[in-house]
Amino acid sequence: QVQLMESGGGSVQAGGSLRLSCTVSRISFISINSMGWYRQAPGKQRELVATVTTGESTRYGEAVKGRFTISRDNAKNTVYLQMNSLKPEDTAVYYCKVKRYNIDYWGKGTPVTVSS
Repeated sequence: QVQLMESGGGSVQAGGSLRLSCTVSRISFISINSMGWYRQAPGKQRELVATVTTGESTRYGEAVKGRFTISRDNAKNTVYLQMNSLKPEDTAVYYCKVKRYNIDYWGKGTPVTVSS
């Protein structure tokens, strides 16, 4: 069973930074097609934040372009999301997602709260 362990969420003031981590276990990291972060704010649909493929291609949601950076460390089986210049509208639960052989696996989420 694939396991995703997210960490790094918390509370920060507007303009601050946080780094989220998602460590994948029980599967070979190189077998993963892509990894990414999604978020869901109260009363809203889950939305794309950023994804990175095996070939290191990245994709970002429009709301976070230029402020967030996704990266992956194959040696540590971990994907990161560096979030800078945080805004109150970034407040949400952030979920890690792994796509492997066209099957999606989700983490339980880590909350991020940005106060003004």
